[in-house]
Amino acid sequence: MMRILHLDENHPILVEQLAVFGFENIVDTQSSKELIAKDIAQYHGLVIRSRFPIDKPFLQKAKNLKFIARVGSGLENIDVKTATEMDIEVLAAPEGSSASVGEHALGMLLSLLNKLPQGNKEVRSGKWAREANRGEELGGKTIGIIGYGHTGKQFARKLAGFDVKVLCHDIINNVGDENAEQVPLRIIYDQADVVSIHLPLNKSTQQYVDHLFIFNMKKSFWLINTSRGNQVVIEDLVNGLKENKVKGACLDVLDTETDAFDLVVAQSDYWQFLRTSNRIILSPHVAGWTTQSHLRLSEVILSKIKLLMDKSDLLN
Repeated sequence: MMRILHLDENHPILVEQLAVFGFENIVDTQSSKELIAKDIAQYHGLVIRSRFPIDKPFLQKAKNLKFIARVGSGLENIDVKTATEMDIEVLAAPEGSSASVGEHALGMLLSLLNKLPQGNKEVRSGKWAREANRGEELGGKTIGIIGYGHTGKQFARKLAGFDVKVLCHDIINNVGDENAEQVPLRIIYDQADVVSIHLPLNKSTQQYVDHLFIFNMKKSFWLINTSRGNQVVIEDLVNGLKENKVKGACLDVLDTETDAFDLVVAQSDYWQFLRTSNRIILSPHVAGWTTQSHLRLSEVILSKIKLLMDKSDLLN
């Protein structure tokens, strides 16, 4: 019987259905990477989220591994090149959380434009200040979506009911659709009132929104990032806010996401600015973390493993 090692907790349907498929499932969410590496050769499948990087030294010990399935969208924590060289299939599930990310991006943007967090806080504290909480309508604005894959397309779909112009930019040609017009990046620089980042993480997208990006924007703009935290240079974002080149920002992902986050924030002047600014909305990397996406991510991975079984006779 082929064995699958699960390194993270996922929806119960994943283990249940893989057992129906004929796999033996072992769930180990506690052992160190070093301990797991000692036994990884006995496994044929690996199911992960983001517990630790699956790098070349680890993979070289995985002599019998047939596939790695990441229950999430990005593959930046997997050495895909080495896996491919070893004939290990690498699966991901960007479709599973894309609708949730699209909704979250829209929710953050509407909350920021209408000053909802600020107004909610003031009313709860007994302050009634209508003029200070006058909002901005989304209607009439131009939205620039950078990265038009699963999540970018979902965000555009969520915007379809609003009176907005939606532009998209992607390194792949001809991905625009009825919800967004594909344009060169310079058009987004020239026209966008709102920029939403939906990029995979790689060397070319790290620190994507930096001082030069902000300088190139013709209008003062609102920024949304539900992609990866280190794609926005926090220092440059803060400077852009102080100079009013950036009107506000919605950040679901941060360049520091650890259990020691509170200590990092306490030691950073830039983060002190963000946490106290009414022009910033923050959330703890939960855009794709809904009840529905929790199930859907596992369903997508199941379908891809089943497809792999069908085409490669994986169990034999």
